[in-house]
Amino acid sequence: MSIGNGKNVSPAATDRYERVTHCFTERTSQLKQEYNVVVGMEVHAQLLTKTKMFCRCSADYQGAPPNTHTCPVCLGLPGALPVSNRAAVEATIRTGLALNCEIAETAVFARKNYHYPDLPKGYQISQYELPLCRNGWVEIELPDGGAKRIRIHRAHLEEDTGKNTHAGLHTLVDLNRAGMPLMEIVTEADIASADEAYAFLTKLRSILRYLGVNSGNMEEGALRCEPNISVRTPEQAARGEFGTKVEVKNLNSLRAVRSAIAYEAERQADVLNSGGVIEQVNMGWDENRQRTVLQRSKESSEDYRYFPEPDLPPLVVDRQWVEKEARALPELPDAKERRYRQEWSLRPADAGAITSEKSVADYFEAAVTAYGQEDGKPQRMANWITDELFRLLYADGEGQDLRQIADTRVRPQQLAALVQMVDAREINANTGKKVLESMYSSGDDPQAVVEREGLAMVSNTDVIDAAVQEAFDSNPDELARYRGGEKKLFGFFMGQMMRATKGKADPQAARQRLQEMLDSS
Repeated sequence: MSIGNGKNVSPAATDRYERVTHCFTERTSQLKQEYNVVVGMEVHAQLLTKTKMFCRCSADYQGAPPNTHTCPVCLGLPGALPVSNRAAVEATIRTGLALNCEIAETAVFARKNYHYPDLPKGYQISQYELPLCRNGWVEIELPDGGAKRIRIHRAHLEEDTGKNTHAGLHTLVDLNRAGMPLMEIVTEADIASADEAYAFLTKLRSILRYLGVNSGNMEEGALRCEPNISVRTPEQAARGEFGTKVEVKNLNSLRAVRSAIAYEAERQADVLNSGGVIEQVNMGWDENRQRTVLQRSKESSEDYRYFPEPDLPPLVVDRQWVEKEARALPELPDAKERRYRQEWSLRPADAGAITSEKSVADYFEAAVTAYGQEDGKPQRMANWITDELFRLLYADGEGQDLRQIADTRVRPQQLAALVQMVDAREINANTGKKVLESMYSSGDDPQAVVEREGLAMVSNTDVIDAAVQEAFDSNPDELARYRGGEKKLFGFFMGQMMRATKGKADPQAARQRLQEMLDSS
């Protein structure tokens, strides 16, 4: 049984689901204590290769007319034989190593049989009993500052399916994606909340991007997540028992993952509290209504009738091959974050923000190289990047994708030159922010912007004195109150004086001169 995705659901099943499901609302603390959430994740990552998994069709299919990136192999036509993509195997080995997995010496491809319009052969070539990678882990940070390891059960290779587009009573099938190399990463049921799932997927996506094996673009379907969610009482947990799991299919955003898990866990708790039974089914996520919706009954491994793929020999991975891939691994996010904190004394929050995307970390390191590594300089550079440059990136209308830092007009050496001008008191910090905005729009060097717009810092005592006196003359009542003991008005006069100099006054010199003139009567 299934639904409007082309798979039919019986009316009785739909009615039963509707009776036990309602819109997600915040639950009471009593209910939260009554059940524990248990989540295992299945993540499908489309690999960045030039060709498909078992044929020579181009993998650059995004935006191409439907069904133009196909051949007899990926269409499963009689007599066509698959050949494994070596680059996809290497990408999976690198990922397994980065996820602390054991790399198998022999992996076997299998046929996973099921019949949907987006699977032209009637079966999918995957790995079952003998996957390429097993028994790894990813460490996530918990809200209390602690850490938790999420175990990786397996990571294996398979081919992607095509894409169905539903139009009324009709379904349109595009097979350009069919046969794309797909890596499936399966966790153990170690995740205990929607927030932990969010943290895990964020960390995993960061690792895949660092490795260069996956774009991480969930909105394009390059990274898809399917959490298996169940709830159980503390007594069941003590006995090592699990509740009935429900799988939510094809989530394509981090927000959807967190929302779907939170909603589905609460739905299951409601069903159990009302005396109902959880059915093992597949759900979809309705983003508009913020709820899970029934799709179809859940298949078991027996339903897929796995057997070894007769057209592909076992994949033999010698240790030299694994060692070669291990040597090619880049410095990964956790290691880079530790180095920033230990060697450059970066605050944990800044180190985490900068290392979340490889392009940001590359930009930061280039800026630090140009600016200097001594006397807290890396932290000052981190402040400018995470506070000011991130603000401009977020306001640029492109969404919060920090990878666009690689294409910004402000090069790392230019940002370093700007911060050096602030350090040298050629401009003050507030002016520096304005200069950065101009650099972001124009790509000009900071010195050129300062000269063109007349933004050099004013340290001339006569100019500062004139600005202070103007503030006194314009605000005689406030001046009298200050000299009468209302010392908090110092900030008011500082603001008036800075306004008079258009923010270009040297704050240190201005503060000192203002104090002297206020104290003289």
